Amino acid sequence: MLRTGAAGDVREQTRTVLDQAAHENFPVAPFFLPRAWRTDLMAVYGFARLVDDIGDGDLAPGGGDAVLLGLDRAQEGGTSRSSAAESGGDRLALLDALEADLHRVFSDRAPGPRHPLLRRLGPTVRRCGLTPEPFLALIEANRQDQRVSRYGTYDDLAAYCELSANPVGRLVLGITGTSSPERVRRSDAVCTALQIVEHIQDVAEDLGRDRIYLPAEDMKRFGVTEADLAAPSGGASVRALIAYEAERARELLNEGTSLVGSVHGRLKLLLAGFVAGGRAALQAVAAADHDVLPGPPKPTKLSLLREVGATLRREG
Repeated sequence: MLRTGAAGDVREQTRTVLDQAAHENFPVAPFFLPRAWRTDLMAVYGFARLVDDIGDGDLAPGGGDAVLLGLDRAQEGGTSRSSAAESGGDRLALLDALEADLHRVFSDRAPGPRHPLLRRLGPTVRRCGLTPEPFLALIEANRQDQRVSRYGTYDDLAAYCELSANPVGRLVLGITGTSSPERVRRSDAVCTALQIVEHIQDVAEDLGRDRIYLPAEDMKRFGVTEADLAAPSGGASVRALIAYEAERARELLNEGTSLVGSVHGRLKLLLAGFVAGGRAALQAVAAADHDVLPGPPKPTKLSLLREVGATLRREG
């Protein structure tokens, strides 16, 4: 049975996970969408955020989420689990338990899923006819984060984005009933771009987790070392590297933007918001002279709205 304190912790964590939607570069479930879409998008967001929080080590071993998923270690031995290897093992165990709970979402057998965010996901899966694959890919991306902390080439990084980012766009298309091979291709370009933008913004934070999502081949090309990325601010070589990666993200956004013009109504506005979020974030990076090391440059709401308008005019 879930302890009362742990249950309170999980309720608070669930609220925290869903509240994080307001801080993303793009609108997750804006007010202008039909209520059913908003509910379904937030259910998917809650799952994706939970997976990332596990993969990033933001959920303590033995906490309420672990208890719900059948991994109550809070009372085990009373010993500290502080090494990186043990922490990675805890995260992998949580991800395995989360995958088992995900399978309960797609099963007709009792009992149903244990975690409230996955119970919230169940009606969305059934209503929209979603398949397990995109959700499993998100879990696998976070497993990869426990094993891989550097990427040699852009192709390696793009393969990671295929797991970590592209499934989200495919789920949005599934929820809105607009999936087609061409839209999936365009959506993948946008989602990979948004992931690269996030990597650019979060270089310092990622390095603090001993992760670098800038391809090693690009770092070598611009003469950037890991020590350069650990500096309080970026030198000329670091800023040139960030500008290069930003241009790559911009080209991907351009490739995927016609996705916006392929749909109509409120979905068109939602997808324009995704594209605009990436473009506004890139503008913020450029305004910081591509120096992302002091902290992630963030777009203003005004710049986001301007980019939404520009995207709609181009794809109207």
